[in-house]
Amino acid sequence: MARVRNWWNWNHSKSVTLIWLICAIIFYSVFRLLLRNSYHTTRSIYSVATDFPNSNSERRLRLYDNLERDLEENGALFLKQGETSQSLSLSDLFTVKDGTVTPVLQAANPPVRANVLYLSTEHSVPISKAVKGIFLPYFDRAIWFQNSSMYHFSMFHASHHITPVPASEVEIETEANDVKAVAEVLCPLKIVLDRVVLTSTGVLLGCWQVLSGPDPITVRAKLKTALPRAPEKQLYDAAIFHTSFARLLGHPTTLPAEVDKTSEIHFFHQLVARLNNQIHGIQATVSELWYVEEYDLLALALNGRMQIRKYQLSCSKA
Repeated sequence: MARVRNWWNWNHSKSVTLIWLICAIIFYSVFRLLLRNSYHTTRSIYSVATDFPNSNSERRLRLYDNLERDLEENGALFLKQGETSQSLSLSDLFTVKDGTVTPVLQAANPPVRANVLYLSTEHSVPISKAVKGIFLPYFDRAIWFQNSSMYHFSMFHASHHITPVPASEVEIETEANDVKAVAEVLCPLKIVLDRVVLTSTGVLLGCWQVLSGPDPITVRAKLKTALPRAPEKQLYDAAIFHTSFARLLGHPTTLPAEVDKTSEIHFFHQLVARLNNQIHGIQATVSELWYVEEYDLLALALNGRMQIRKYQLSCSKA
């Protein structure tokens, strides 16, 4: 009888252990599934939109990942007065004299004709204050801050300095009217700041995602249709949606005691991380499309001469 009882106890113990093991496996599987779903929800929170596939926002995420790796992979080219993103060197764009940064304004002939989405000062001023608060103490004589009244998203060029497309006054008016017609059928964009990155050329970029409204790919496609004479090769990937906050022009003018020249890139990463902690996730509404004639190269970025026509995104279904 004792042998039977021992056998029963052993089998009972084995069954209990097996049940607990099965429960543990099920719990672990469910936990992993929830964790994976949570990750994907977090990754796609900025991909929610009403009129474009998530593949567009995922494409933007890959572009932003590449931009984020750029400084590490290519080094700080701006410390060597390297080439900018538009085939111009920093010395072509800025001079630093007596501690003052001055843009070098070069006449654009013919004028560049840019179409940009405008970020209003309601949203740009707080961002600009945060950027200056973090970077100005270290780069007071080696940085150019984007004018907060000119924060914009470059969308499509009817003519740019790499491939100029001359136009008469009549053709320019026609282009402007065609861009106005595009604005009338587009709805405002609700957007969120995905991250801030510093590129190897020294540009501090805000990289955004669209929560609702037309995708940047859609906006650029409509502008391309409206402006058939425009350069086939545009300056940016069709999916990207970014705006410039500032441009670093050289070594920090002040460094914390624990930082030396050999660890500058790590220091740059720390500053960007601080800025991201402060402004990542900011939401904004974009409701204006601008047709801009830039009479100086990069006039929007350098406070140069320009003429701006402003059109409201009025969301007409006509």
